[in-house]
Amino acid sequence: MERRADDYAVLAKSAEGEARLLGHIVAGDRRAFEAFYRAYFPRLTRFLHRMTRSATLIEEIVNDTLLAVWRKAATFDGTSKVSTWVFAIAYRRACKSLQAVDEPVDAGIDEREGDQAEQPQWQLERLRLTQAVDVALATLPLAQRTAFQLTFYHDMSYTEIADIMDCPVNTIKTRMFHARKRLAVLLEDQLEGRP
Repeated sequence: MERRADDYAVLAKSAEGEARLLGHIVAGDRRAFEAFYRAYFPRLTRFLHRMTRSATLIEEIVNDTLLAVWRKAATFDGTSKVSTWVFAIAYRRACKSLQAVDEPVDAGIDEREGDQAEQPQWQLERLRLTQAVDVALATLPLAQRTAFQLTFYHDMSYTEIADIMDCPVNTIKTRMFHARKRLAVLLEDQLEGRP
């Protein structure tokens, strides 16, 4: 029985489903890979944006990562979640790419479309805070920035992050401690007077 694309899209929405989807990819099922690609492309793009800030580099790393998934799906041993395995591949490829690039990581604020003066005050505040957090995160060392974003933007546990970054859990805890401490100082002005 041939599966429909919708069936695969449903599988991509849970950890157990992702593992089953990976099994279909091992069997060479292109539709399963398409659903996997669609599910992971935006997640990996968000993750890599804060690491590289280069659209060209991000797209290259995401595509390299997902190509590695296609080629090496059979090597997934099930000792971690599929997402941990995929993010580990992306992290390692990003680190290699950043070492090869000889330009500084841009810590600038993204330009936003539209006239901000027309937005309600709360949207402006939220935008300012988001921009301040992005700028503050860009000042953190790569290892701290990565641990922080995997925790808060991708809802991963310290154990999963340690698997991705190939280091002990206590190292992740230390990185998070220092990242929070540094961000608290950098964002102190932004957070004053907030409940």
